Amino acid sequence: MSVDSSLVGAGATAPAARPVGWVDRAWAFARAKPLGAAGALIILAMLLVAALAQPLAPYDPYLPDYAAQFSRPSVDHWLGTDEFGRDVLSRIMYGARIALFVGFTASFAGCSIGGLLGVLSAYCGGTIDLLLERVMDVLLAFPQLILALAVASILGPAVPNVVIAVAIPIIPRAARVVRATALSVKENQYVEAAHGLGASHGAVIRRHLLPNVFAPYLIMLTAQLGTAILAEAALSYLGLGAAEPTPSWGLMLSGSAPAYAEKAPWIGLFPGIAISLAVFGFSLFGDSLRDALDPKLRGK
Repeated sequence: MSVDSSLVGAGATAPAARPVGWVDRAWAFARAKPLGAAGALIILAMLLVAALAQPLAPYDPYLPDYAAQFSRPSVDHWLGTDEFGRDVLSRIMYGARIALFVGFTASFAGCSIGGLLGVLSAYCGGTIDLLLERVMDVLLAFPQLILALAVASILGPAVPNVVIAVAIPIIPRAARVVRATALSVKENQYVEAAHGLGASHGAVIRRHLLPNVFAPYLIMLTAQLGTAILAEAALSYLGLGAAEPTPSWGLMLSGSAPAYAEKAPWIGLFPGIAISLAVFGFSLFGDSLRDALDPKLRGK
C-alpha cells in the first residue's frame, strides 16, 4: 500500500495550534457580550480611579476651603465644591476606595462563607442540612438592606462594621445557590466511585464538589458586588457607615446634599451618578458572566 509523500510532508510541517490566552478569551467575551464588556470597562475605570486617587485628585478631599464654598462646576473645580469648599471630584475619587473595599470584601466574605455552608449542607444532608437550611430561611426572611441596617445599628458606625453588616445578608443567598449545584454534583457516579475507592470526605469535597460549584460561586460574587456597594452607600447615608470627613459616596448624599439641593444640586448629583454607574457596571458584567458560565444560557 503506497502512501502519498506530499500528505506526509504536509502533516509533518503543519503548524501547531496557538494556545488560547487570556487576551483571546477576553476579546471573545467582549464580542459575544458587548454589554458585559461595557460593564467590565466601568469596573476597570473604578479600580484605576481608586488606585490612582492620590495623584489624580486635583485637591485634598479632606481640606476645607471656605473661600470656595458652593462653587459651581468650572475649570478650577470640574464638579464644584460642597458647603466646606471641598472639591467634589476629589472626594468622589477617594470615595471609590471605600465603595470598592466594602463591595469586594463584603461580597467575598459573604459568598465564601455561604458557599462553604452550602457545600457542607448538601454533602452532609440529614440533620445538618435541615438545621443549616432553617438558619438560612431565618436570614432570608429579612430584606437584604433591612438586615444590613439592623446589624450595622448593633455594631455601630465604622467601615469594618459596614463590611460585616453587608456580608451577613449575602451568606444565605450564596448558600442556597451553591447548595443546589452541590446536590446535583453529589449524585454523580464519579463521587460514588471516589467513596468506593476509600477517599475521605474532605478529599471528595475538595476534589469534586468545590471545583464544580466554582462557577455559581463566581456568578454570585459578581452579582452581589453592586448590591454591596449600594448597601454601603445606604448605610453611610443613614449615618451607620463612614463618618465625616471620610469621603464616602453615601455620606456625600446625606446632610448637606438635601439641605442645599436648590442652591448647589451638584453636591448630591455627582455622587449619585457615581453610585449608579458602579452598580450598573457590576450588574452588566455579572449578568454577562452568568450567561457565559451557565451551560443552559451559553448559546443565548
